[in-house]
Amino acid sequence: MAATWLVEEGIGETRAALVEGGTILAARIDWAGENTLAPGLVAPARVTSRIAGTRRGTLVFDNGVFENGATALVDGLTPALPEGASGLFRVTRAAIAEKGRTKLPMARPAGPAEQACPAPTLAQTLTQSGHPVRLLPVTDRSLDEAGWDEVMEEAMSGQIAFPRGGLCISPTPAMTLIDVDGFPPLPALALAAVPAIVAAIARLDIGGSIGIDFPTLAEKRDRQAVDTALGEALAALLETTGWRSERTAMNGYGFVQLVSRLERPSLPALFARAPLAAAARQLLRRAERVSGPGALLLTCHPALRRAVRPEWEALLARGTGRALHWQLDEALAPTAGFAQAVTARP
Repeated sequence: MAATWLVEEGIGETRAALVEGGTILAARIDWAGENTLAPGLVAPARVTSRIAGTRRGTLVFDNGVFENGATALVDGLTPALPEGASGLFRVTRAAIAEKGRTKLPMARPAGPAEQACPAPTLAQTLTQSGHPVRLLPVTDRSLDEAGWDEVMEEAMSGQIAFPRGGLCISPTPAMTLIDVDGFPPLPALALAAVPAIVAAIARLDIGGSIGIDFPTLAEKRDRQAVDTALGEALAALLETTGWRSERTAMNGYGFVQLVSRLERPSLPALFARAPLAAAARQLLRRAERVSGPGALLLTCHPALRRAVRPEWEALLARGTGRALHWQLDEALAPTAGFAQAVTARP
């Protein structure tokens, strides 16, 4: 079967995976709501500041529409858009939450033929990828069978094993760092890491600046072999997923940098910033898919229970047609939880 984007519109998030031959090649999660500044949105905004001598500044979108993140950075301002001027602007990058701060969304003036419009849904965006898109009901098992839970665990932990070693993926304010560790000989370890790194980039939706810390290779020919393997793997990634990047050659310390377009936070960054919010959504997804008669019993840590919004709980009860019961267990990890059907109230 050709690679196909499988899309689930669940409670609190829309999730998608590019699946081929039962394997997830790429994954996406969208937490954006109707009141957030998401890429593709075209809406009225007012220029609140301009940086002297540049075309950059800040905008404020209509606060009556956007409850959060109404401020954005802007590039491409023309002389016709001084401070205080209003116009239509297109959002090009979502807000990127980082430790201790949030990078504001990015926008540009809309083109002369563009009109105000909402941001496209994840499914609508993926129709431009060149791959077919199939919407799934939440009870469909296709994503589970392709390894969705394993991908979510990788995003949560940042740990990925591969033959000869493992990767540690760490989102930072400057870039996403990928550390390679494993067993010598080091040239063989570095080569074995290449396919794991490139697969993880697509699977975990990593973009922007990426630093890869390979083991230090003393011989130039060994570094060149890794550069060649990495270039071939990235070319194959471009062919299958459309992921584009520029890169440096490996330096004498084993470091390589990739730079690609950044439109949204990666899955590791999203989960690192809001682990309880991510775990709450995963718990509700498990609950939506419980089979068998009876009420739903959701068991979790109290902190995870507090992360479930009332409107999400109402959607779960309405969508499943079941009564909901909660069992709180402080012995569980804060992000741990499970759901099951029960025939009697606990």
